[in-house]
Order: sequence, then structure tokens, then C-alpha cells
Amino acid sequence: MHEHGSAPTAPAAPAAPAVPASLVGPPPVTAMQDFTKGFWKENPVFVAMLGLCPTMAVTNSVMNALAMGLATTFVLLGSGVFVSIFRKLIPNEVRISTYVIIIAAFVQVVDMVLQAFVPLTHAALGAFIALIVVNCIVLARQEMFTAKNTVWRSALDGVGMGIGFTLACVMMGSLREVLGSGSWFGLRVMPANFEPWVIMNLPPGGFLTFGFILLAMAWWAERRKRRTALAVSGAGTVPRGSAAALGEAA
Repeated sequence: MHEHGSAPTAPAAPAAPAVPASLVGPPPVTAMQDFTKGFWKENPVFVAMLGLCPTMAVTNSVMNALAMGLATTFVLLGSGVFVSIFRKLIPNEVRISTYVIIIAAFVQVVDMVLQAFVPLTHAALGAFIALIVVNCIVLARQEMFTAKNTVWRSALDGVGMGIGFTLACVMMGSLREVLGSGSWFGLRVMPANFEPWVIMNLPPGGFLTFGFILLAMAWWAERRKRRTALAVSGAGTVPRGSAAALGEAA
């Protein structure tokens, strides 16, 4: 019975039913994530294992590796923008052929620019410039991402993947040039009595360097996993001598 003059209490609103976590989708991918995912998390070389042919062949020096990375980045950006613009006009039956034609046009531009401004680098890269047309990284991004997204996001994805490819090439080129020639960007960095590892200048050196980098990445990932597991397990234990432990003992 309510007291005289007091208003009756309104019934509490029923609680909203909890949405199962399995029904809540992942958060939308931002434009910044499109740009940065190719740097490391989805690196086309060390994670996706794409474009290994030029990576092994032209990374015997940092200059060649940088030139190949920048050329591939330009092709990724240009072809990605064009494919995204015309994605709704390209028939599904001939989409791969259309992608190859668009990519080949930008590869031809890169080839002429390198030949005009850096002829020595152009000669060192040789046929691998033309082989950008069939580079798995370029074709995969057009098929998997560019053909389904806007021009802006396609441009970010192309530049991000290109930067990731360039970083991978430069990393391998640095190790191979330092160990194989004792220099970096043509500058002597090793002592005069250093005996160069000739194998690093040969194709097997690319496979050895690639294997060492993958081994280091696997070790680092395992180390982080163990540290995370130790931190989680340690968070659930009560340190001896703490106030909570003394209270439980009492």
C-alpha cells in the first residue's frame, strides 16, 4: 500500500536481450587499415607469399630492390584506380584479360621511364620489369579488392601493398648486398678484411635470405605468443604476501 500523497512507482523497463557475440560482425575496415595492412600484417611477400620471382631475382642490391618496389607500386596504384573506375563496365567473362591489358599499359610507362632516366638500373632489372604484368601481387589485388571497392580505397590499397612489397625487397636487398658485397647502396660498410659471401649475389642467396627472414618472423611471433600467455596466466593469480592473499588465509 502506497503512503498518502506518494505517486505509484513505475514498473522497471524490461532489459534489452543480450545479442550473442557470434551474431555481432567485425567492425568495418577503415581507410587507414586499407592503407597500412600491406606494410606488415598482410605483407604480400612475407605473409601472402606473392611476387617471389622478382623478389628473389633482383634483390642482390638495394638499388635494384628499391627500383623494382617503386615500379610495382606505381603499377599497383595506376591499374587499381583504372580497374576501380571501370569495374561496373567490365564484363565478368573477360575481367582477367581486361586487368592484364590495363596493367600492361602502366608497365609500359614504367619501362620507358626507367630506360630514359636510369638506364643502368633498367638494364639490371631486365625482363623482370615486363614480368610485372603477370606479377601475382598486382593481379591478386585487382581481383580480390579493387574490383569490389571505390577508387579512393583502391588507391590506398595499391599504395599500401606497394610499400609493403618495397619494404620486403629493400630488406632482402640490404642483407644480400651487405653480406655479398660488403656495401649498402654502393657505399662500403664492412671492414676492408671482410670476405664477401659470393652466394648472396647469386639466386640461392635470395632463397637463403628469404628463409632467414621467415625464421626470424616465426621466432618473434612465437615469442610474443608466449609472453601474452604468461601475462594472461599471471593476471589470474594472487601474488604471495599481498593483502588479498592474507585475507584469504585468514
